[in-house]
Amino acid sequence: MTNIRSLFVTRLYQARLADHGKPIDAEELEDNCLGIAEDDEAGQDWCEENGYAGYTSYASLTDLPWRSPIFKDLVKVLDKHVAEFAKDLQFDLDGRKLKLEDIWINILPEGGIHTSHIHPHSVISGTTYVAMPSGASAIKFEDPRSQMMMAAPTRLKDAREEMRQFIYVAPEVGDVLLWESWLRHEVPMNLSEEDRVSVSFNYAWA
Repeated sequence: MTNIRSLFVTRLYQARLADHGKPIDAEELEDNCLGIAEDDEAGQDWCEENGYAGYTSYASLTDLPWRSPIFKDLVKVLDKHVAEFAKDLQFDLDGRKLKLEDIWINILPEGGIHTSHIHPHSVISGTTYVAMPSGASAIKFEDPRSQMMMAAPTRLKDAREEMRQFIYVAPEVGDVLLWESWLRHEVPMNLSEEDRVSVSFNYAWA
């Protein structure tokens, strides 16, 4: 009897921030993101020097939870989501915890993109969505085996989700997505005339 089963599963966690802990006011969080971006001259300079269309605080600010109370509240909520995801992944943490390593703001204007990348020094990475205007780009995930399937045909357009080579997820404001940090992902071009605003983060095994 034929037996076909899935091996080496890649998990993606999607939930509402409000599912765990204190609700986070999206408008207040957006105002904080925009205000910090406006004041962060070092971050603006880094984006200009590196050809980053829009703004990210990744290379300039490491103290968002100290800088703004709403980010401190946000981290408390994210800690709970990450703990739930770690249970699903069946990690043996050996008495240690997954702790926040980095958290940063992303603002992509019309035409902005974030090219394909991974987060190699972390365990779990993720993003929560602050402003997703109509036409804002989804996040794109790539099958981590793609580089080893050079001679393989493409998948059917209506292939089951778990069989596709690329997955697009269009989150809503207030959603949080979590994935293992080795999973390659990107943000295609923002086609909206308004800014796409998100907050991304990494958790390490401390």
